[in-house]
Amino acid sequence: MAMLDALLTHTIRRGNLRVIDPWGRSAAYGDGTGPDITIRIHDLKTVIKILFDPQLAVGEAYMDGKLTVEAGTIYDVLDIALRNLGMTPLKYPLSRLTDGLRTAFRRLAQFNPAGRSRANVAHHYDLSDRLYDLFLDPDRQYSCAYVMDPSDTIETAQAQKKRHLAAKLLLKPEQKILDIGSGWGGLGLYLAAIAAGDVTGLTLSSEQFRVSNQRASDAGMTDRVRFKMQDYRAEHGLYDRIVSVGMFEHVGVNHYDDYFKMVARCLKEDGVALIHSIGRAEGPGHTNPWISKYIFPGGYSPALSEVIPAIERAGLIITDIEILRLHYAETLRLWRERFEKNRADIRVLYDERFCRMWEFYLITSELCFRHNGQMVFQIQLAKRSDSVPITRDYISEFEKAHPPARALAPLADYSRAA
Repeated sequence: MAMLDALLTHTIRRGNLRVIDPWGRSAAYGDGTGPDITIRIHDLKTVIKILFDPQLAVGEAYMDGKLTVEAGTIYDVLDIALRNLGMTPLKYPLSRLTDGLRTAFRRLAQFNPAGRSRANVAHHYDLSDRLYDLFLDPDRQYSCAYVMDPSDTIETAQAQKKRHLAAKLLLKPEQKILDIGSGWGGLGLYLAAIAAGDVTGLTLSSEQFRVSNQRASDAGMTDRVRFKMQDYRAEHGLYDRIVSVGMFEHVGVNHYDDYFKMVARCLKEDGVALIHSIGRAEGPGHTNPWISKYIFPGGYSPALSEVIPAIERAGLIITDIEILRLHYAETLRLWRERFEKNRADIRVLYDERFCRMWEFYLITSELCFRHNGQMVFQIQLAKRSDSVPITRDYISEFEKAHPPARALAPLADYSRAA
């Protein structure tokens, strides 16, 4: 217990956390401010795991019922921990060792050739359709929304996100559009409808492939929208516009040159590309080991300093960068609230351990955007500096002309209106 006490004393400097050890002894940490929060660690093995690797072991202990919350909620527990850590890594000897090793071997962890990429995608995205229906919006937008007001619903915020992306793409009628990592098809169908474009989407998820093509068929848009189950590296078409939302996090640092060379190869000389990805403000690092093991194997949220050199080497010009800071925190809050509301139904699909795993994932992700320097960047790219206007007025002008309510409409409705 002395080593655990030292770890918690060093970490929890503000707040009011009480920890009960496997022998029933308790100790308080923090400055006593805020609500009372109490956790119980149920066995010595869990204590040892937390000492050696808290980033991995705390999540596993909560999933397995070896760490329980006696006062407050798991949100409160993670909030006090991540508030105290901020953007500073845990400077505990064993944690420094594990962090150093993970950073040193991160290229191995992020080695994502086509076959491994497909397996990694299946791990997360080929779960039950019903699961995603129970916490996402009806369009199944599974990426950072664009929250313009605290009262925005998830439907409104995701519609605003699609509109914001469309504005930056400077769409014109009859353009060919490539959507890399096309999800369940919502963005591609919206872009095709709003600008009468021709869209090709790429996914590695068999479920997303099936659903997105069914949606295109149901909307009567198969003549100009199709989705392929294909790795991005195998694409050789030529496009006026390229968009990628929430996929770059799965590329891995080893493959950034491959990715941007593909964008350059497939983008027309006067074309525009837009890359939307989670990023990190504190510089290069490694993926949280719990997230890597249980949620997104092979995933990594990069620092801009890791991305921009690959863009330059590909011969592309950066025409705009926008940083979305707390938008994803609010998106995750809305998802988490829906998840909790529908928890009983999700437990029927899987089990309580799965529910605790996803609860931990949604909470940790939200709080990392609030306290630990996670953000989203949108990078607009071109081959020519005159492909994009020299001011950003075109974005607001497009958004004024396209109310987000249209992006909320059933696909069949707005495809007929296009």
